Amino acid sequence: MRAGRRAPGRRPSALRRPSALRRTLWTGAEVTVTLGVVLLLLVVHQLWWTNREARAGAERKVQALEREWAATPEEGQGDGNQGDATDPAGDDTPAGSSGGDGSGSGSGRRTSADSTSTSRETPHWDQAYAVLTIPRLGLTVPVAEGVGKQNVLNKGYVGHYPGTAQPGRAGNFALAGHRNTHGEPFRYINRLRKGDEVQVRTRGAVYTYVVDKSLSQTSARDGGVIASVPRSGVVRGAGYGEAGYYITLTTCTPEYTSKYRLAVWGRLRSMRPR
Repeated sequence: MRAGRRAPGRRPSALRRPSALRRTLWTGAEVTVTLGVVLLLLVVHQLWWTNREARAGAERKVQALEREWAATPEEGQGDGNQGDATDPAGDDTPAGSSGGDGSGSGSGRRTSADSTSTSRETPHWDQAYAVLTIPRLGLTVPVAEGVGKQNVLNKGYVGHYPGTAQPGRAGNFALAGHRNTHGEPFRYINRLRKGDEVQVRTRGAVYTYVVDKSLSQTSARDGGVIASVPRSGVVRGAGYGEAGYYITLTTCTPEYTSKYRLAVWGRLRSMRPR
């Protein structure tokens, strides 16, 4: 009888231990699954949603710029006056030259519009004021002043490095764009080859550059790639040695990192009024 009385007293504690263990394991599994779902949602947000939103916003901005330019063309357009401040990215190529190979060749004479080019207003910070088109990549994207993430790059725009030349002007029109997430406009610029066209449209003109050289990898601090005469300060012999009319496209590399920079260079081939 005593032995029979002890057995019932042991069963509850023996049952409680496995039950507590099961609850602990179940709670741990729930936490793990929850964290996994959260991480998956973050990845989806970064790799899909930000691209979707940024591309849609960039497309709307391109359409808005085109409507604005059509509704309010540059003052004086058609009478030879291309120096109006309404086109902050106005041309100052030598008179009688279409830009040539970007070396600044031409008659050397300047029109009255050329003489006023240095006094033209620059775009406001974060203002989208031009459209970049790269046919090989099927890319059409707004160009905004500055390279800030929140108000330029993360909106799917391409950013113009402050202090570098404006499109069509002597020097280096240098641009930056995301390679991954937020529209990733420059994801495939590594596919550009010598001879590919890069077109920049502003209110007053269309500038056509031709890809000439590229630098597959350099330091993120290699400021020489966006200098007036672009030339890497890290990779020996990469870049140019003479003044000209250049465009530079920069982005991060390898993909999904920001450790290094990739650069593509081109020269101005032609300019035509809109």
